[in-house]
Amino acid sequence: MFTGLTFSRLTRPLRQVNARNIMLFLAILGPGIITANVDNDAGGITTYSLAAANYGTSILWMMIPTTIALIVVQEMCARMGAVTGKGLSDLIREQFGVKVTFYVMIALFLTNMGNSISEFAGIAASLEIFGISKYLSVPVAAVLVWILIVKGSLKVVEKIFLVACMVYVAYPIAAFMAGPKWELVLKATVTPTFRSDSAYVMALIGIIGTTIAPWMQFYQQAAVVEKGITADQYGFTRLDVIVGCILAIVVAFFMMVACASTIHVQGLKIETAADAAMALKPLVGQNAAALFAFGLFNASLFGACILPLSTAFYICEGMGWESGVDKDFEHAPQFFWLFTVIIVISALIILVPKAPLITIMYISQVVNGAVLPFVLVFMLLLINNRRLMGRFVNGPVFNVIAWVTVAVMVILTLLMTGDMVVPGAIGRILGM
Repeated sequence: MFTGLTFSRLTRPLRQVNARNIMLFLAILGPGIITANVDNDAGGITTYSLAAANYGTSILWMMIPTTIALIVVQEMCARMGAVTGKGLSDLIREQFGVKVTFYVMIALFLTNMGNSISEFAGIAASLEIFGISKYLSVPVAAVLVWILIVKGSLKVVEKIFLVACMVYVAYPIAAFMAGPKWELVLKATVTPTFRSDSAYVMALIGIIGTTIAPWMQFYQQAAVVEKGITADQYGFTRLDVIVGCILAIVVAFFMMVACASTIHVQGLKIETAADAAMALKPLVGQNAAALFAFGLFNASLFGACILPLSTAFYICEGMGWESGVDKDFEHAPQFFWLFTVIIVISALIILVPKAPLITIMYISQVVNGAVLPFVLVFMLLLINNRRLMGRFVNGPVFNVIAWVTVAVMVILTLLMTGDMVVPGAIGRILGM
């Protein structure tokens, strides 16, 4: 039985270091790091920036339990892909039927449309800081994204994505330039804090929703399957997942530290990640602001590739259609048309004057958090199916962490909804 997060299993690839294993790891490297890091996209950066700007270091404690949950969730879906050779949508359709799959696909499609729109909003906002109009940046970015995915091969696309992951170093640099009081940061990180208002609960849901977004599970598993990774090679894929998750959280953590140490301390109000970049300029200098803005552009362009791609993957898998970056319009027409339509609609909405971009970006992350429990329930039922997974079923550690994540998300969503319907309900329920 797979026993979950045991030290022995997690470090086995490290204890067998030799030239052959290093080459094998480098060949397998990609799905875990790319999936986790692209989650620090425009919507994610906006969510992290707003949370830290509004609540300072008091919200940093969320990153520790979120890291654990992220590793567990992403490891499970990667393991399912390696063992079964099928995507998550495929497995849901086979085990729960077409009707259930259809409703899941509709919910995820609507959620991902909001996410995809937010990526192009991030591209527009980040380049406007450098004086480039959205009427130029958005169409050019849409064309570049389309050409990369439709005309590029899997190997080329994956290499470009891995290079894009390296650009996230801009956020740790910006955080150190902000000059935070590290003793306060460390104390806040290990000291849980809770507030009895719906805005704070929404921020918590947004953080979890943007860190463990539902699209990630579908894309991660599809990427593992498309790369041809098997159960025999899975030790290296697990390491890829763990490294990717930790790197993604470290980037998000420093992003929040930068905003908490400057914008929150000064009592400034921001509405977007671009506002955060602009607010940093007078506080810590032009260079930090430019780094933050450049990081936003890179993340948004990165996300504009992955989000529509993940949507096309899981819908085609769910409907039984051909999919894959290495295919073409002739062999996978639905896959590439879906990708194209999502790109076009997302870009066009950003070009509409006075479109509610801020609302779209932030709410999409909260909706991610609300939808996540349903996806996790399907995953847990699948990965604990011994006929499907054999000896690779979940162990008790993974099951406990995953079910606790589901329960927490359901409780937070109900609390937030109740407080919005009856203001002050959270305080009365919690006795605050």
